[in-house]
Amino acid sequence: MNQEISTRAQAPTPTHQFTILLSATRRGARLARLLTGEQLRSWRRPSEDAEQIVAELANNAVLHGHVPGRSFRLGLLLSASNTLRIEVTDARADRSPPLHPRRPSSEAESGRGLLLIEALADRWGTERGPLPLRPCKTIWAELDAR
Repeated sequence: MNQEISTRAQAPTPTHQFTILLSATRRGARLARLLTGEQLRSWRRPSEDAEQIVAELANNAVLHGHVPGRSFRLGLLLSASNTLRIEVTDARADRSPPLHPRRPSSEAESGRGLLLIEALADRWGTERGPLPLRPCKTIWAELDAR
């Protein structure tokens, strides 16, 4: 499972696309997961791994990317080759995830989200948004056809 850090990752050309702004709250994170499941079912695409990835990324956006008054964006792009790209964009460009997720201690109650994404996704990485106008970061993950 590869992580790629880039300023402009090349997303596949989508045949289906879904984008929504959600409040940077726990309710918004939960809604992101639910909407992902519904959208992928409408595209007849398996959704369990994608829903888990969205849950982790949306939760991270709420916990670590929250700026008062700013939402986070969920994007789902399905290519002709059936590659699903998940994008979650938050308002904190200054808080990017580490290049290599570190393993938390066995007693830690958190810190496993990026390890889970690394295990589920075929590829994942980050992009920084247009600074200085509206700083943001996008964490993306791709799932190939299974």
